[in-house]
Amino acid sequence: MPHTHPYPDRDLQEAIARNRTARQFLTAFSAATLTLADIWQHVSAALDDTLTLAAQITHLRADLARTRRRHADLTAAVRATLAAHHDGEADPLFYLRDELTAQHPDRGEAR
Repeated sequence: MPHTHPYPDRDLQEAIARNRTARQFLTAFSAATLTLADIWQHVSAALDDTLTLAAQITHLRADLARTRRRHADLTAAVRATLAAHHDGEADPLFYLRDELTAQHPDRGEAR
């Protein structure tokens, strides 16, 4: 079964596009009704928050993808280690050490 992303980027892009449209309306309304300038500033701040949240979501998605990949790689290393042990290989823990070293090269060889 193929892995499908639970939060497609398309939805986020649509939200950003709606934000852009709302900003265009805001610009037109604020020029037409100067007496409501304070209200338009609040609406503008809310629209700024949307863009900030969209950037944070993008960053968190990238972090989640990296974490999922690391988890999958460690799971594969565990399975390889168990198979190597079952097959009687001389150093079945090699697969785990190799993956841990690959994920944390600054720590040197895992012990």
